[in-house]
Amino acid sequence: MDKLIITAAICGAEVTKEQNPAVPYTVEEIVREAKSAVDAGAAIVHLHVREDDGTPTQSRERFKECIDAIYKECPNVILIPSTGGAVGMTAEERLQPTELMPEMATLDCGTCNFGDDVFENTMPIMRAFGKRMLENNIKPEYECFEMGHLDTILTMAKKGQVPAHPMQFNFVLGVPGCTPATVPNLCWLVNNIPAGSTWTVTGIGRHAFPMAAAGIAMGGNVRVGFEDNLYLERGVLAKSNGELVAKVVRIAKELGREIANSDEAREILSLRKR
Repeated sequence: MDKLIITAAICGAEVTKEQNPAVPYTVEEIVREAKSAVDAGAAIVHLHVREDDGTPTQSRERFKECIDAIYKECPNVILIPSTGGAVGMTAEERLQPTELMPEMATLDCGTCNFGDDVFENTMPIMRAFGKRMLENNIKPEYECFEMGHLDTILTMAKKGQVPAHPMQFNFVLGVPGCTPATVPNLCWLVNNIPAGSTWTVTGIGRHAFPMAAAGIAMGGNVRVGFEDNLYLERGVLAKSNGELVAKVVRIAKELGREIANSDEAREILSLRKR
């Protein structure tokens, strides 16, 4: 079994300081949270960025400022900028971070309900994102919120519309309106990915650590962080992303999984450091 790759999704686009005062907005706060996660054992930071007042943005300049600042503190970390942005952003807005030529970036695999909102990822949008990543040699992390998203992206890969061989999937389970966070659902998704693929599981809210434990036991990888869950345990707000990562490390050690550093994660994910 490969070593466990832990991803920290440190701020997202929707959570606020009103929900947890440690949610980062400024460049300095984002660096602080990235470092706390890496120091605790995360090999990857999944990155959204905010304006100083917390407004989500996909600004190329803001991403560059945050990425450069993170690399000064964590020079070896793998950064995965989000191309999801926030609900309502245009495809052109969302694609801006890919202009910075990251090692990886997210590619969302279909339209779905996000609570009361609709997160739009039409086929034309996905083809445009796939074309950009093919042209810029960016490895996608395929974000699947629904079980049907997996078939959609596998069909696109067969047609050469998105990068393939090997593919990295993130199964995001428990978003209100999307596929529930259950072990049978995770097993179905894992059992239907191509041979040689890698995968990560993200449990939303109270599902974060049960899904992490399942992913660890099944030989997959795990994502945690303020984007997905603000609590260390029921009723106890996490003081940092590092606390959430450290809990995954403890679970992994109890289950006999070693933790991958960023170089080991690059090897597992077939990445070449830029």
